[in-house]
Amino acid sequence: MSDRVILCYGDSNTHGASAIAADGSWTRHDAATRWPMRLAAALGPGYRVIEEGLPGRTTCLDDPFEGEFLNGLRVLPAVLRSHKPVDLVVLMLGTNDLKARFSMTAADIAKGIARLITEIRRHACGPGGGDPDILVVAPPPITETGVPAPHMLGGAEKSRALAAEMAAVAAAAGTMFYDAGLVAQVDPLDGIHLDAEAHAGLAEGLARAIRDWGATR
Repeated sequence: MSDRVILCYGDSNTHGASAIAADGSWTRHDAATRWPMRLAAALGPGYRVIEEGLPGRTTCLDDPFEGEFLNGLRVLPAVLRSHKPVDLVVLMLGTNDLKARFSMTAADIAKGIARLITEIRRHACGPGGGDPDILVVAPPPITETGVPAPHMLGGAEKSRALAAEMAAVAAAAGTMFYDAGLVAQVDPLDGIHLDAEAHAGLAEGLARAIRDWGATR
């Protein structure tokens, strides 16, 4: 049997961006630290994990300042078709939708996730030309601190409602759901990104969920 292909589709916390320092600089965590690669190591043989994280990526919004390429909906079809057949899409987006310039509610952001679910199912990129399975991951709640704080005004309160809203969307769409906030917290330096400990916790939590999924496939 061929390896199960797991596509991790997300933003800077899937890319592995570190917290933003006071001078605006940041780095990328190494492969041994980033949660998708830690997930791959935890799952072991029989799985192939693909990192597809882009800093600044939204669910389905064009960013008027940083570019429309950050719209997760726009590039999703190409990504799916590049890697097909995909067995499972792990979808962790929503943090960038909290930016004040988008004026999105938690319910609106969850609707963005619903739109992505619909798009994933439009392209027959799963095994045998079917649909991939989908695991919706609610990102950890943010705090309004450090360099990103001015851009995230009001975002912390909204972020605390994301898990419930995304869980409801996942249930309605018949997908799996995982709350990353149960196993990972944002780095207090910038209130948005994950440190090494959070990456480890998220990888371990998702590995348990994906092993359960894999046992049924």
